[in-house]
Order: sequence, then C-alpha cells, then structure tokens
Amino acid sequence: MVVLNKIYTRTGDKGETALGDGTRRSKHDLRVEAYGTVDETNATIGLARLHADGEMDEALARIQNDLFDLGADLCRPDMANDAKAEYPPLRMIDAQVERLEAEIDAMNKPLEPLRSFILPGGSALAAHLHLARTVSRRAERLAVDLATREDVNPAAIKYLNRLSDWCFVASRAANEDGAADVLWVPGANR
Repeated sequence: MVVLNKIYTRTGDKGETALGDGTRRSKHDLRVEAYGTVDETNATIGLARLHADGEMDEALARIQNDLFDLGADLCRPDMANDAKAEYPPLRMIDAQVERLEAEIDAMNKPLEPLRSFILPGGSALAAHLHLARTVSRRAERLAVDLATREDVNPAAIKYLNRLSDWCFVASRAANEDGAADVLWVPGANR
C-alpha cells in the first residue's frame, strides 16, 4: 500500500504532471483534463451523498470507488503495453458498466414515463445528482475526444455514458419516484 505522507512535491510547479506510467504531460493536456473531470465528477457524487442514505448512499459509494478506478485507467495511456507492464494497470471492465445498467433498470421500474423534460432540481439529493450528471457528461466528452487521438479503454467511455444516465434516473428516484420532478414548461416566460 502506498503511504502519502507528503502532499506537495513541487514537481508540478512548471505546469506539468506525471501520468500513471511516469511520463510527464502538461496540466492542460487532454488526458489530464479527462481524468481531472472524472475526479470532479467524484466530488459532485460526494456532495450528493450528503443527502443520501441506505441503498442510494451505498450505490453512490460504489460509484465513487469506480470513479477512482476510472481515473487510474485514464492516467495510463499505453494500452498496447498493458500485458508487458511490471505492474499491470487497473482498467475499467464491462461488469462495472453492466452493474450501472442493472441499477438503472431497477430504479426506473417504479417511475412514471416522462412526458416532459425535467429541470434540475426538486430535492437536494436530486439537484446534486443532476450536477453529477452534467459533470460526468463533460468527462465523457473529454474522454471521447481523447479517444480520437490516443488509446482509451472503451469500457471507460461506456461507464461515463451510463453514469450520466444513472444519475438522471437516480435524481428522479430521489424526487419521490418522479412525483416531485420539476418539469420544463416550454415558453412559460415569454
């Protein structure tokens, strides 16, 4: 186990950071942006957890752990050399995506079908889940852009896509199974 006694290292003072394989990249590099936005997604999930309990809190805790896995995956760029690596990198797997899908299906069952778009809001938990949804969508966009330039694990992109769907359905569940959803009224303020 790694022990983190010293928090600052000064190695990033010139605008670079180390990836998981030891290579250095600019802090504005697209790969760093992608896994940094995954970290931001994790922080928004942490805020949502302040308003969650029971099964919802447990699910959010699992997602937070998955997001650390995802960050570890994205910070190791050279997938072609995974098998040769002294320490094989942690990669997202389809089972993590499938778990999200199963949870989405279970949460969606009691919900009334949508007949309008939903505005982010309702309960505090739902509002935070909507924020997490939008941040995870941004992480997904960055990961998709990165995948046009470099190797990216397809399961990582799938996970981000499902996570935003999960957050949307979970926000409806948090709003009394959709009864307290805030509906968009087109042209209401004309």
